[in-house]
Amino acid sequence: MFKRINSKDLKPRQKENFNFQKVAAVLADYGYNCIRLSDDWEGADFIACHIDGNTFLKVQLKGRLTFMKKYINKNIYIAFREKGECYIYPHDEVLEEKELKLIKDSDSWKSHGAYSWPRMTKKLKEHMAQYAR
Repeated sequence: MFKRINSKDLKPRQKENFNFQKVAAVLADYGYNCIRLSDDWEGADFIACHIDGNTFLKVQLKGRLTFMKKYINKNIYIAFREKGECYIYPHDEVLEEKELKLIKDSDSWKSHGAYSWPRMTKKLKEHMAQYAR
């Protein structure tokens, strides 16, 4: 009845549900209650509401470190998991950090309005450690 699964065996929608539960569990440790949205709202897959009653985060789930033009100026946080670690970062703030500003010169950003990494490099992982939870 309680046999662990391998998330790599899940279908895309199942994987998204799995990742939501994992991220929500991490955020619970920081006093957030997560409410899944049935449809993206202002770019968010879910809202994280803090127990202080004043803090609300619009969060977009991704499968990897990602930046997209469509999220700019929407006050979106991006959450993704890599090798068992959960990263939650403010999209616009991180996009403007010196280490990542160069992506705006990439062909991917210019032609597709997005940039992502299949896996973070050692240097990028060190930089993103501040957003690991």
